[in-house]
Order: sequence, then structure tokens, then C-alpha cells
Amino acid sequence: MVDFRVEKDSMGEVRVPSSAYWGASTQRAVDNFPVSGRRFPRRFIAAVGLIKWAAATTNEAMGVVEPKIAEAIRSAAEEVIDGRLDEHFPLDIFQTGSGTSTNTNANEVIANRATEILGGDRGSRLVHPNDHVNNGQSSNDVIPTAIHLAALGAVRDDLIPALERLRDSLTAFSDRTQDVVKVGRTHLMDATPVTFGQVFGGYAAQISLGIDRVRDASIRLGALPLGGTAVGTGLNADPGFAPKAIAALRERTGLEVREAENHFEAQSAKDACVETSGQLRTIAVSLMKIANDVRWMGSGPRAGIGELRIPDLQPGSSIMPGKVNPVMSEMTTQVAAQVMGNDAAIAIAGAMSNFELNVFMPLITHNLLESIALLGAAARLFSDKCITGLEPDAERALALVEQTFPIVTALVPAIGYDVAAEISKEAFKTGRSIRDVALARGVLGEKELDEALDLMKMTQGGIVAPGLGGG
Repeated sequence: MVDFRVEKDSMGEVRVPSSAYWGASTQRAVDNFPVSGRRFPRRFIAAVGLIKWAAATTNEAMGVVEPKIAEAIRSAAEEVIDGRLDEHFPLDIFQTGSGTSTNTNANEVIANRATEILGGDRGSRLVHPNDHVNNGQSSNDVIPTAIHLAALGAVRDDLIPALERLRDSLTAFSDRTQDVVKVGRTHLMDATPVTFGQVFGGYAAQISLGIDRVRDASIRLGALPLGGTAVGTGLNADPGFAPKAIAALRERTGLEVREAENHFEAQSAKDACVETSGQLRTIAVSLMKIANDVRWMGSGPRAGIGELRIPDLQPGSSIMPGKVNPVMSEMTTQVAAQVMGNDAAIAIAGAMSNFELNVFMPLITHNLLESIALLGAAARLFSDKCITGLEPDAERALALVEQTFPIVTALVPAIGYDVAAEISKEAFKTGRSIRDVALARGVLGEKELDEALDLMKMTQGGIVAPGLGGG
């Protein structure tokens, strides 16, 4: 049996579980939105707590809330920030589009806990959820501010370090394989030679650029809507409230946050979140490409390409003994697909901003923070459990490149495209090597052919044909 107490809001009385810190308005939302069972992420709840902490500090300093109440609010907010009251944030992410239910949830939980701290009973409103906890604020500026704070913190603390780790492991592999030649491939077909070092250096550059992109988007994400209250005008908020509260947030978190220059833009649209998600999608695209390439280069190991040895992590089949699969690549590509899907939902959500307010903010919150968390985890695991354990099969890679026909490209400056094409076609038809066919045709002498068909020189660009810049 569950014990209840009666709480009131502007619509009347509601029965609330006695053990709950939330109040009447939250209970209405619990009853109205039993949709998915998905709750707001921990980072977001902590961000809401941070805003309430900063608001109480600011309101006390401005003489709006008396010191003992402000101190009790701060103490309760600290418990929200630390996660000690997470069970009292029960609301589904699919709810009112402004996130008003969740802001109200925070106001009621903090008010009731602060009331207890002051020796009062839950529901007595010794500390009032609206007049005290929400003073100078609206759900319409609190929720988007919390999204920005949570995303900025997650990017800084989780995503960028993981991407840097992956970039560094790709760079390390590149550095130690600069002299290992392999087949270049375009259109999934053989192309002129490259080195593993060149290929993996390209992957490292992709990740490095992804870091730059998300850092650049974070600049726009650092503009906080706090202070705009209901529609951006700042009604019922002292003009000094937002600058002081945001300064407190900046000092405590170390995040580069500032008051939005235009509160109407900041609340009526969520373009900074859409932009950030787009950069996350770009990183996901990079990870998809890199992880796919790695598993293809490691495919086989006998009947595939097999020029790269991927770490053996777990049995790959319940029926085929000894089979091992590229599981970290598969995990990474699945994460990339999910992030791309999240981005599509965020784009739709951003487009659904109507007049002075976006009403898809809970969905934006969930998908944006999930994308950041997924990419961070995938990048870290892909780095640690795959890239750091990669080994090139240099002997097989060299054997493959020696069998390819595009190496005839190096002869073109000396013998022309048409003759080179004939040599390539004859080599393919007869199964002979490019060198053997070219030597038989007498297009170049044996020494000149050896110089022109130097595989390592081909990876370094320029003209390698003797007498034309390479001999």
C-alpha cells in the first residue's frame, strides 16, 4: 500500500505519494504522460539543479529572496546536482513541449526538500516552488538553458576527450606504418598504392576536424536564454538577474557561457542545438567511414582482403568454431547510425519552433545528450579495443599491391596512356604481372622498369618514370 498526502496547485488538490518530494503539478504530469518510460538524462537534471542554485544565489544577493530560504534552496539544489534526488524526477521525456512539467518538477522537489531543511512539512509551502525557487525564471528560459549547459558539459568532459583519444591512437598507428605499402582503392576497385600510414593519417585528420567542428558549435551553444522568462521580454525578472546568475554558472562550471544577445532568438528557436547535432552527425559519418574501412581491410582473414589484423575480442559464432568478427567496428557503425537518426529528429524538432517558443525541447534534450554520450563511448571503446591493437599484415599487403594493375599508372608519363592501358589489359587477361608484360613489350629496360614500378615512390607523389623526374 502506498501512503498519500494531498498537495495543491493552481488547478486544485492532487494526491501525491507521501514519500515523493514532487508536488501536485508534477503528479498531474506523471498521470498524463506514461509514454515511454524514458527519463531525462542525469546531466540534464544536474543542469536544472545548477540553474536553481544560481537563481537562489542571485535572488538572495538582490534582496528578492530572504537569506535563510535562499540557503535552503541552494542546499536542496545541491542534492539535485549530485543526483541524490533523481528518483524524484519521474517524468517521461515525451511531455509538454516546453518542458514545463520538468521545470515544475524541479521547483516542487527543491521547494519541498528546502522546506524540510527549514523544519517544515512537505507540501506546506514554507518554501514556495514558484515564488521562491522559480523567482525570476520561466520554464521557457530555464529548460533551454539547461539543455545548453548539459550539452556543453558533456561535449567538454566526455566527447572531446574520447575523440582526442581516438585521434591519438589513429595517429600512433599511422606513425608506425608510414613505410608499409598497401593497395589504394577507389570505387571498391584497385587503385595506385598508398601506405597504411597515409590512410590512417587521413582518419586521424577526420577526427581532429570533428573536434574542431564541435568546439566551434559550442561557441553558439554557450549563449544562454536565461533571463528571457516567458517570451523573451524578461517580464518579472530583474534586469540584473540573468547576468549575475549566468556569471555564477560560468564560475562554478568553468563553461564558456554568456547571456544570449537576443532572447527572442534564443527562446523561439533552438538553432544552436540543431547546429551542434549536425556536427555530431558529421562525426558519426567519420566514425562510420573509419570503422567500415577497418573491418573491410581486416575481412577474411583467408578469403577477404586480410591486409589488417583486427584484435580478437570474443567468439564470433555459436555454430562456427574459431570464427572471430570485427565487433568494435560493428558497434561503432551502429552508434553512428543512431546518431544520424537522432540528428534527423532534432532537425524536425528545431523546425517546429512556433512563434516565441520551441515546443520540442524534451525531445531535443534526450536526442542531443544521447548522441554526445554514444559518440563519446563509441570513440573511446573503438580506440582502446580496436585501433590500439591493430597490426598490418605487411607481407600480404605487399603481395596484393604487386598483383594490382593500376601500378601501370606510373609508366604513363614515359609510354603514354594508351600503351599503358594495353599493358594493363594484357596483364589482366593473361594473369601475368604488369612488370612482365611491360618488359616483354620492351617499352622500357629492366632497370628503368624497376625504377618506375617502385611501389614506395608511387606513394610519395610526383613522377617516378625514369628521365621524367623520377630516374
